Amino acid sequence: MTRETAGDAGEPRESVVYELDPECTAEEVEPETPYLAEINGIVDYGIFVDLSEHVSGLIHESVLEGTYRVDDELVVELETVRDNGDLSFAPADVDEYELVAVEHDVSLTGTNRLDANLGEQIHVEGEIVQIKQTGGPTIFHVADEHGVVPAAAFEEAGVRAFPAVDVGDVARINATVERRNDAIQLEVDGLTVLDGEDATDARDRLQRARDERAAPHEVDPLIDWPALEPLREELAEVARTLRRTVLEGRPIRVRHHADGDGMCAAVPLQLALERFIADVHESPEAPRHLFKRLPSKAPYYELEDSTRDLTFALEDRDKHGQQLPMLLMLDNGSTAEDVPSYETLAHYDIPILAIDHHHPDPDAVEDLLDAHVNPYLHDEDYRITTGMLCVELARMIYPDLSDEIEHLPAVAGLADRSKADAMGEYIDLAVEAGYDEDHLRDVSEALDYAAHWLRYSAGTPLITDVLGIDTDPDHHQAVVSSLESNATEAIQTQLDDATPHLEHESLDNGAHLYRIDVENYTHRFTYPAPGKTTGEIHDVQVEETGDPVITVGYGPDFAVLRSDGVRLDIPEMVAELKAEVPGAGISGGGHLVVGSIKFVRGKREEVIDALVEKMADAPIDEALSSAAPLDD
Repeated sequence: MTRETAGDAGEPRESVVYELDPECTAEEVEPETPYLAEINGIVDYGIFVDLSEHVSGLIHESVLEGTYRVDDELVVELETVRDNGDLSFAPADVDEYELVAVEHDVSLTGTNRLDANLGEQIHVEGEIVQIKQTGGPTIFHVADEHGVVPAAAFEEAGVRAFPAVDVGDVARINATVERRNDAIQLEVDGLTVLDGEDATDARDRLQRARDERAAPHEVDPLIDWPALEPLREELAEVARTLRRTVLEGRPIRVRHHADGDGMCAAVPLQLALERFIADVHESPEAPRHLFKRLPSKAPYYELEDSTRDLTFALEDRDKHGQQLPMLLMLDNGSTAEDVPSYETLAHYDIPILAIDHHHPDPDAVEDLLDAHVNPYLHDEDYRITTGMLCVELARMIYPDLSDEIEHLPAVAGLADRSKADAMGEYIDLAVEAGYDEDHLRDVSEALDYAAHWLRYSAGTPLITDVLGIDTDPDHHQAVVSSLESNATEAIQTQLDDATPHLEHESLDNGAHLYRIDVENYTHRFTYPAPGKTTGEIHDVQVEETGDPVITVGYGPDFAVLRSDGVRLDIPEMVAELKAEVPGAGISGGGHLVVGSIKFVRGKREEVIDALVEKMADAPIDEALSSAAPLDD
């Protein structure tokens, strides 16, 4: 940097004085060059001046003339740089001058190069995605093109540093790279929120980088199944959305049905997203804080669950500075029963994605969902289970885990009793991975049993042991054997005690109808629950009769249904009953031949009678068989 002059030849020349950007450092100060400075202190031996936030020095009293006051401006030149780095300045011989701004020439360091800069002072530029106040420093989580890093800024213990900074701001941080508890952390020296063109340029750069990194991996499907093809493009978009959500530092909450298919859907996504979060975030705690898997006992999003989720999300925002989460619904979320919960969340910035294979009510839910993947929307049906879809989705997010989860579509299909032609290929794939079909069925039964007792707990270590993921094969075998044995014994006890109370009649269409009062003639609040109990009774009757069979398990205000060989359309039947039995408070649905209905107690007899009439009119279809267990 050199002295410049202004003006035409023959006219008095106006000197140029440089004004440093606040972020400029001593390395950018050149000798014999005039700079504008501000006095920040006066002592017996001279005055101290600031040229920027990071450039200060002393003017010795021996070179000073006149009197000075704090906050006065004067023009100075660099005189010496001492061995310890201190700067000495002298007044510059300048009268009239033109002031020229000097921008700080920042060399940015990406969060992917922090290890190589341990102990060094660097500049990072990115979006503030979380602000957490601790009892000591304020922790800013900063997301650049490569990842997310925590940056600690200290004002004083428990006091918010840089209080004007908000989540969503784009900032430039001057910091030292340190390692704390075996994790990289930035120790903040300065933080500046960008605005104007600088902010726009930074946001554009971050957007381009996230777009590129959020792209799903191109992976071949585990099997060649044409029925899946219409859904794969939609799954790829969901993968893109989830990867982007991780890159933006936003939490993800997964709500899934607490049964075998729901577990086989949610666990692969948990593995994929937690591993991607670990790749993106420097904090080792990030996967635990940014991902939550939450089982739901009902086959839809209950208001109890949604209000609990919303409460926790708002508390996390207030206590930990997190953004509100994205909600991912798995093996539920497609029906009108989900609408009240969705409408509650619609008042907040909580995007909702649903991947399901229950018969949907698209007119009811589409405007409330940011994405909806369901085989029924492509003229397919429930034989494509949610677990099958989500294993493919997990591979698009994090393909390295493919070998660990390739057996799960077979488990999901067996758990939901899928009769899809592709089941043979999925089972063959699992056999190649070391799981024979009988063992897969045991895994499915053990999974249902574990899910029942876990209730609202994710139980990840137990569930991954049951699924054979990241566990010793002998340990996996022992756990599955124990749970399956307990489940089989509990089912047999239930059948022995309930079967004598079965009511049987022959319907006009030739089907057998079996009824069981599960409130009074089964063991309640134990395994199996009413839905599975009805399904187990049904399977026995189908095997014994070899004829079309419908089984109804009913309680005071609900009924669960299974059918084989009868072309029922349970969602349509529920819709008709709502109109035909006024005042019954009817709701429900499910698959075409597997479902549940709720009603008010006083209308039970009328509802059941109307339901039986519809069953008696349903056409017989010997080729049709139930493909999923009843939702509990």
